[in-house]
Amino acid sequence: MTRWNRLPMREFARLFNELDTTTATGRKLAALQTYFSDANPADAAWAVYFLAGGKPRQAVPTKLLRQFAIEYAAIDEWLFDESYHSVGDLAETIAHVLPPPQKDSDLGLAVWIEQRILPLRGAPPETVRDALFAYWDELDWGERFLLIKLISGGFRVGVSKLLVTRALGAVAGIDGKLVAQRLMAWTDGATSPSAGHYLQLIAAQSESGHEPRGGQPYPFFLAHPLQANPETLGPITQWQAEWKYDGIRGQLVRRDGQSWLWSRGEDLISDRFPEISGVAIPDGTVIDGEILIWKNDAPAIFADLQKRIGRKTLSAKMLGELPAVLVAYDVLELEGVDIRGTPQSTRRALLEQLVARIAAPQIRLSPLVQADNWRDLALTRESSRARAVEGMMLKAIDAQYGVGRTKDLGTWWKWKIDPYSVDAVLIYAQSGHGRRASLYTDYTFAVWDQAADGARMLVPFTKAYSGLTDAEIAVVDAAIRKSTIEKFGPVRSVRPTMVFEIGFEGIARSSRHKSGIAVRFPRILRMREDKSVDEADTLATLQGLLP
Repeated sequence: MTRWNRLPMREFARLFNELDTTTATGRKLAALQTYFSDANPADAAWAVYFLAGGKPRQAVPTKLLRQFAIEYAAIDEWLFDESYHSVGDLAETIAHVLPPPQKDSDLGLAVWIEQRILPLRGAPPETVRDALFAYWDELDWGERFLLIKLISGGFRVGVSKLLVTRALGAVAGIDGKLVAQRLMAWTDGATSPSAGHYLQLIAAQSESGHEPRGGQPYPFFLAHPLQANPETLGPITQWQAEWKYDGIRGQLVRRDGQSWLWSRGEDLISDRFPEISGVAIPDGTVIDGEILIWKNDAPAIFADLQKRIGRKTLSAKMLGELPAVLVAYDVLELEGVDIRGTPQSTRRALLEQLVARIAAPQIRLSPLVQADNWRDLALTRESSRARAVEGMMLKAIDAQYGVGRTKDLGTWWKWKIDPYSVDAVLIYAQSGHGRRASLYTDYTFAVWDQAADGARMLVPFTKAYSGLTDAEIAVVDAAIRKSTIEKFGPVRSVRPTMVFEIGFEGIARSSRHKSGIAVRFPRILRMREDKSVDEADTLATLQGLLP
């Protein structure tokens, strides 16, 4: 790193636009490296926070943003609403309707966040109005768009955390895996980004190799989806097979007499699962596993876990009815020593000894699935749904514990069973975001049911937006525009003409949905141009899939 400059916020706005409008990994990496090579530590710290997934809290209510934008632009409400319905994004709409700025700002990202945006939260409306009018008068279109995203809490960017760590590693001249390790817990909200934190993030590794960790978890090692026949992996003796559970990936950390429970999303969830974080595991230990609700000596459905996820206040009744466990499948640290570099088979043996030593029902050992050959293992895998699991995990016995979804230190594969699927009818559509803001890419699907009078009717049961190619999206978008019945803001109700095969990983009863059904990880598998709307599946078909 040869220089640091006080970059105006427009440089971060340009980076944001570059990342959001390109899908080329090389271009994204180059843009990140260019920004971090020039940005001063304070600005870079906030940039890392947002790019790594930090969620800005809403500083100004959407209602006020809309009201003040209409006033500043001196336009009628109907014109703003029509613009919003056409664009489908509040920040983009506001950036478009505001008149050109009369001034220019050279303030950096850190100043904007700390001295201008954060003080707006909870401020009187007249103070917010005066501030926004002043800010808008010194920002160009891209900066205004970014400003509204940050103020409204709607900042999202199309870049992976792994790519951010690669860029930082290249700029700082250190291993990106070391950056990834230091970056863990950066976005949990416990501390604000600062120049000091950023300098620690990119500092050269000490000669001793020791990294102070406190309650910090390790970067999670992720599995690749296995699409090929497992026999292509070689002898089964070189692989360790386990069940793939449908829960929350977590790390239980114990250091300096204190425990922390982290989710893969780097949320500190110790207080949400006190029966797990309260287990007395040895000091200097980190266990990797899956958080599940465990009832009747078996994992419960994910819907039961959802009842616990958002609760910070837990009653004795809920703790009794929905007991949580950590199914342990790896140990990353023992007696304060990082053992991620040891082979999978060695870590497994140490894990078995550790779980036996802990001897607590809340920490369960992930069982190995034994088979003499791949064919027998495949037959065992067919019992996945009956066991309330998603399939199997295959782990190379010589694999080290890597960072993210990589193969350089060994490989984990997720060998999932085929998803549930039904044929459903498209009935509502909404425009997307970013480069797809002008296209209808978010869809609501329905299945047939019978009304009280005996007539057939379509009942919505899920939304999905992934699974189609750009060419297919263009075809569907054109069909939606031709078959629109009504408009409800950015949403269009369409005449039922298109059938799609919808896949999903899990299904449960739900009183919150009109259909009485909730599905997990819905996605579009394919367009069913070979089927008419009348041939779509029924609500009874969905109900028949319930466990």
